[in-house]
Amino acid sequence: MKISVSAKQLTLSDDLRLYAEKKVGKIDRLFRNDSDAAVSFSRERGRFTVEVTVNNNGMYYRAKETTGDVFASVDSAVASIERQIRKNKTRLEKKLKSGPIDWDAHGLVAENDDDDQEEDFTIVRTKSFQIKPMTPQEAILQMNLLDHEFYAFRNSDAGGAFAVVYKRNSGGYGLISDAE
Repeated sequence: MKISVSAKQLTLSDDLRLYAEKKVGKIDRLFRNDSDAAVSFSRERGRFTVEVTVNNNGMYYRAKETTGDVFASVDSAVASIERQIRKNKTRLEKKLKSGPIDWDAHGLVAENDDDDQEEDFTIVRTKSFQIKPMTPQEAILQMNLLDHEFYAFRNSDAGGAFAVVYKRNSGGYGLISDAE
């Protein structure tokens, strides 16, 4: 597993870096293929936030934990990702037919971390990504794994048409698709 570690408003000690790499490296045993992981540390108001993102062939798992102890944040984030994987393992295995979790390149998610909305509609961040074909059920699974409110994808059930799945406020999910 390739692990990249970064820090914001925090100086990482070698012990902390090694601890994070060791803990995140244990997730790799759940996958058949090599994975990439990004571990991001930040500190705000005396609390430590650790965000761990794991990419295995286009399937993303993300967890963000904030505690008063940076080591506890790492432990919680890794445990959260393992829970996500185990919780969805049966669904993933049904898709894959058998074996360890191994997702064959199914999509990326646009992520907008900016919560501030400006009155003049200024675009403050632009992201581009390749949209992979998948079924709406796979898109909902990916959206839930990333803990996002919506997910854009190409609907393989509709001949590759652009589509978006989203969480409805009243419960359940919605699907918006291209009317071609």
